Amino acid sequence: MMLFVLAAGARADELTTVRIGTVGSMTEAPFYIADKKGYFRDEGIAVNFIPFDSAANMVAPLGAGQIDVGGGAPSAGLYNAVARGIDVRVVADLGRDAPGYGFQVLLVRTELVKSGQYKSFADLRGRTIAVAGRGATAHAAIASKLLRKGGLKYDDINVVFMDYADQVVALKNGSIDASLFPEPNGTIAAKTGAAVKVAGNDTFYPNQQVAVMIFGSTFLKAHRDLGVRFMRAYLRAVRYYAAAHKNGKLAGANADDVIHILTDSTRIKDPTVYREATPNADDPNGELNLASMRDDLATYRELGLIQGSTRAEDAVDGSFVAEALKTLGTYRGR
Repeated sequence: MMLFVLAAGARADELTTVRIGTVGSMTEAPFYIADKKGYFRDEGIAVNFIPFDSAANMVAPLGAGQIDVGGGAPSAGLYNAVARGIDVRVVADLGRDAPGYGFQVLLVRTELVKSGQYKSFADLRGRTIAVAGRGATAHAAIASKLLRKGGLKYDDINVVFMDYADQVVALKNGSIDASLFPEPNGTIAAKTGAAVKVAGNDTFYPNQQVAVMIFGSTFLKAHRDLGVRFMRAYLRAVRYYAAAHKNGKLAGANADDVIHILTDSTRIKDPTVYREATPNADDPNGELNLASMRDDLATYRELGLIQGSTRAEDAVDGSFVAEALKTLGTYRGR
């Protein structure tokens, strides 16, 4: 059993503060777990969570050193930033939709489902679908995969961009027909009765690298050792989070504790939301699904969202995971 001690014997007033950008997705659960379980403190770290409306909007602050860590979908904006020489890199897995863990949910307006107007993906033809953020987000890649399963193209639907809260209102008043929601937002939207969960993204794009952890210039340039310590604490939390998973829900050994941490750390205070939601899967060794990232990048390029010839590999720095695993050890399953 590996023991962890407070880095350099640091007292609480000597902890180094790390600024983490968050978007309110379940993919961020390991950040909150590492905070509440003391894993960050073990590494001499205190954390400050800073809310953003998308991972794409974290890129500039990360590159400027205004925040240190970001988390969310690997967007076209991220790849374009790397092409422009901005100091941001994807450093670890933060969420994927392994089979049974499709936490990015397609919701269809309840009236369409009950009336039989919606029976399959093909029935989205001519419908209005809302996604969060402009087309440069990972939603573009998810939507593309979904449409292909129904024999459709982007031109066959009407895509609109709006925040999640606005999407719920739009589903209720019928101004949109469907939406792609990450959990726990998908469960919250379905509980209003405005829409029905019809498919998780694991059914039409399994193992997509939906969310990634991004380091900015602080860790990439000035304080790499701090980045390794952060990564070590994060991977401990990922493994704790994994033990809460069972049959596509937070129903495993650590579930009660994880749900308590989530309700204590986020704006969602109802534990039943987290019990009903489908959590994301994480790789316990931080490994990225590069094949998925390449596929999504190709989609962004097809949509005219990419500048230059950046490869997915150009946006990745695996050295922090590699260093963290030297002391943490490789996870080989329970």
